[in-house]
Amino acid sequence: MANNNIGPKRLVVGAHYGVKDWLVQRVTAVLMVVYTAVLFYLIFTSSNPSYEGWASLFAQQWFKLFSAVTLLALFYHAWVGIRDIWMDYIKPVGLRLFLQIATIGWLIACAAWSLQILWSV
Repeated sequence: MANNNIGPKRLVVGAHYGVKDWLVQRVTAVLMVVYTAVLFYLIFTSSNPSYEGWASLFAQQWFKLFSAVTLLALFYHAWVGIRDIWMDYIKPVGLRLFLQIATIGWLIACAAWSLQILWSV
């Protein structure tokens, strides 16, 4: 009988992170939607729609932390998506590795810069 690799004894190959990445994309997206809804609610119910009101919103420790967590979720969400694009469409391994390293560097720089801006308010 021929070995057709079907059934419980089949040879499974691959990185096995598809379900984890799918779940990460969904969880980070939900977090970003919740943050956006909270931000819109706070903006539209604000009695002080000026720079001072905006700065006072971001001066609150809970909102800084919520913003920081959401930003980190955004950058992780972006990493998973861009990494999948590089893996699917860039076939030369050297070029793909360079693009992934450049993407990681860019996202880390953006995360550091955004957190520095957030904590300077």
